[in-house]
Amino acid sequence: MITSLHERRPPASRTRPARLEICPPQRNLSSQAWLSRVRSWLSAGWNGTPLQEDVGVDRSLVLAAARQDFFQSVVDLTLPAAAKLLDRIEFARTMRDLWHLRAEVFALVALERSQQEADRRLALLNRHFPTRAPRSGFGGLAAKDMWP
Repeated sequence: MITSLHERRPPASRTRPARLEICPPQRNLSSQAWLSRVRSWLSAGWNGTPLQEDVGVDRSLVLAAARQDFFQSVVDLTLPAAAKLLDRIEFARTMRDLWHLRAEVFALVALERSQQEADRRLALLNRHFPTRAPRSGFGGLAAKDMWP
């Protein structure tokens, strides 16, 4: 017989880790305000060094790898909506487009397979996107977070 709420809780070793927030990729420079583009250009310096965003991995390769993982997550589903989703994955032009398709992938996999399988597949997709720890509820409130 359970006599208190504390007895219902699982042991600390079995609790789930803290959740991470999966963030959408930043928009392209062309969609940023012109002032922020000028600031980015000025911060690169006058010596012609490339911006940090231009250095590194080819964006088309990153998009192709993510698109392949999205495709693999949906290809074995038989629902009619899965075929439409595969088309949307194929024609996604940016990582941000793919980020918006995550919820639909999760819903279809959970519907046809199971929620555990949908969680597993979503974790594979989330590795392509930036993460951040959620805000703690114990910190002080900023003025913008308070009710008027």
